[in-house]
Amino acid sequence: RQTRQVAAYVWGLTNTPSDPGLAEAGKQVFVDNCAACHGDDAKGKAEMGAPDLADAIWLKARGEDAIIRQVAAPKHGVMPAWAGRLGDTTVKELTIFVHSLGGGT
Repeated sequence: RQTRQVAAYVWGLTNTPSDPGLAEAGKQVFVDNCAACHGDDAKGKAEMGAPDLADAIWLKARGEDAIIRQVAAPKHGVMPAWAGRLGDTTVKELTIFVHSLGGGT
């Protein structure tokens, strides 16, 4: 569940959230689990190897499903896998929320 929330939040950074309710739920998940590395504004922290999640270029190159896959089982960097910790719905909510941070329409 939390994995989907995270994915929803991230997707909403530069696109219209597919589900505003999921994006709102994902906001708290992001604050609790992601902001330490990606920053409160999701602009990333280079010293931690955490990319800018509010960058429209980065997000538009991928779809919401790609964000969900990255949160669930990261392919690079030191980011932990969240699939077993957050759950599908939460990652979806988080993806929509992060995506909305970039002013997505």
